[in-house]
Amino acid sequence: MANPLKQLAGQTMIYGLSTILARIINFLFVPIYTRLLSPESYGVVTEFMAYIAVLQVVLVMGLETGCFRFANKEGVDPKKVYANAFVTVFCVSATFLALMIAFAAPISSALGYEGYSSCIRYVGGILALDSLTAILFAKLRQESKAMKFAILKTVKIITETAANLVLFLWFPKHVDSAGWLLNFIPATPDFSYVIFAIFISCVVCALLFIPDLLKLSFRMDGKLLRQMLAYSLPLMVAALPGVVNDFLDRILFRYFDTNAEAWRSSLGLYQAAVKLAVIMNLFIQMFRYAAEPFFFRRAREKDSKALYASVQEYFTAFCGLVFLGVILYIDVIALILGPQFRSAVGVVPVMLLSYMILGMLFNVSMWYKLSGKTNMAIWITLSGLAVTALVIVLFMPKYSYWAAAYGHLASYVVMFAISSALGAKYYPIPYRWGRLGCILLLMGVIYGGSLLLDSAFFASVSLPSSGTSAWPFIAKLGVHTLLIALYGAGAWKLIRQNPKK
Repeated sequence: MANPLKQLAGQTMIYGLSTILARIINFLFVPIYTRLLSPESYGVVTEFMAYIAVLQVVLVMGLETGCFRFANKEGVDPKKVYANAFVTVFCVSATFLALMIAFAAPISSALGYEGYSSCIRYVGGILALDSLTAILFAKLRQESKAMKFAILKTVKIITETAANLVLFLWFPKHVDSAGWLLNFIPATPDFSYVIFAIFISCVVCALLFIPDLLKLSFRMDGKLLRQMLAYSLPLMVAALPGVVNDFLDRILFRYFDTNAEAWRSSLGLYQAAVKLAVIMNLFIQMFRYAAEPFFFRRAREKDSKALYASVQEYFTAFCGLVFLGVILYIDVIALILGPQFRSAVGVVPVMLLSYMILGMLFNVSMWYKLSGKTNMAIWITLSGLAVTALVIVLFMPKYSYWAAAYGHLASYVVMFAISSALGAKYYPIPYRWGRLGCILLLMGVIYGGSLLLDSAFFASVSLPSSGTSAWPFIAKLGVHTLLIALYGAGAWKLIRQNPKK
């Protein structure tokens, strides 16, 4: 029998093919966005993406996870599970899209974007199509069709990339010969270009799913649907505060930022800094795609809980490696931003640590999904949302995006602590907390050591420019590389230690 950890790692890498590509391309587009868009326009993109993230949770209704639960249940036909999920999401999404089209003008006016009602319609289309394909992608994950999943995601990413390149780099120079595009976007690049490119990619992805859709059974099972909704809707309600929590800072900038007249610029600067933490988010997303169905499949096995504990250790150790890799090479990585966006780089360590805690939270929160106590998730996520809101309301007027960054960190720490305590009561997993603490401590010591060494030996060392020697900077990077290697060796030794009997 194959090693389950190796199976999970393999699935993670396959799912990660598309996720890596998406994040890398997104990362590579940051120089374009931060050079062709103003911080204010980039802030508008960020605000729209926050609305999309929150609303998609509502439209999917937790049925993505519900499919995993019921498709693995004895005596239940998986075809009926996915038929129920798809038809339900289709009805809700179609209604939502119709409302967005009908009320596009007043919605855009209410948000302060008069003349951009087309963006509201594009957002409606993005949400409707993404919600429907979420169920179809879940089916691929359940069937362990990781490669097909990755290919379809990759095609979607390539389509979005091509659309962005055409819109930002080609279209402004060929407005006269491609004037028909003016029916969809303005002649001058702005935030609507990004939204329109995403919409095009969603349309292409939906079309590619037509063969799978034709094979899908549409025979509904009312009794099964009620059971699925009873399980899934609490997950949706629980996930909603969680997603709102993730994007609340973006939404509240317009109300609480230091400079009310320039809040979009502050939001754009903050989002640019967050993009530098994309590598941590990349790994977490890869892991979640593979881990959720993996955990459900292994739930009936005798040693499943010990396996979950081991997964947490490997996950934490690798996240520590990502954290140090980004922070200790931040001087180089920050060059991806346009010069006017680099002032917010200081919040990157805080955001990286926040994402790391969020990933660990995903692991320790599997207990309520596996035990069926999904109602408990609502209170966990609401507690996190309350912490985020409190920090932002109290500190954003004075500290701007720093309050947003620390609000996330405080929120995830609180949710992690609460979920761990409840999990120990209702679905105990033998996490080796001492070992996890040692991994985090080692990461902190290495990071602190890098700051001390930089202060003592590299205080005046910066990126080399014309006429200056590059060797001091190379020496600094060399020391940082050794520190990262030291962490890797130490974390590996900690993980491989046999627990004391």
